[in-house]
Amino acid sequence: MSMLAAIQCGAHFILHSAGWLEGGLVMGYEKFVMDADFCAALHVFMRGLPVDEDALALDAFREVGPGKHFFGAAHTLAHYETAFWESAVADNNSFEQWRDEGMKARARAPLSAAKKTLAEYEPPPLDPGIDEALADFVARRKAQLPDEWR
Repeated sequence: MSMLAAIQCGAHFILHSAGWLEGGLVMGYEKFVMDADFCAALHVFMRGLPVDEDALALDAFREVGPGKHFFGAAHTLAHYETAFWESAVADNNSFEQWRDEGMKARARAPLSAAKKTLAEYEPPPLDPGIDEALADFVARRKAQLPDEWR
């Protein structure tokens, strides 16, 4: 949630916005997925709220009346499929999909999304000469520096 405060204060570049745990000492794949999902929500938040006839939905209030629900209102039915940001945690926001997949707990969804992303990862193409030079550089630097983790 500290990212929300930074966004509201006008930050336009946040270097470490996803995956940090323990003050940046470790990272977690599940946390990365949840934070990326929150970043997507913040993009929607920063667009602001439209103030027009459709957004105010006054016709829906007139249709439904006091003390009733909006689930069957024409305005709700016209907007419910597009009222979400693109979530990284769920493939879509369909109740039917969630139900058909065994109603998995929402807390397990980030782990599933992280595992899927890692399984589908394809490294970008890298020139073999550059790859070899980088591997050589890493090996030389490791040999020059003491191992701090012994």
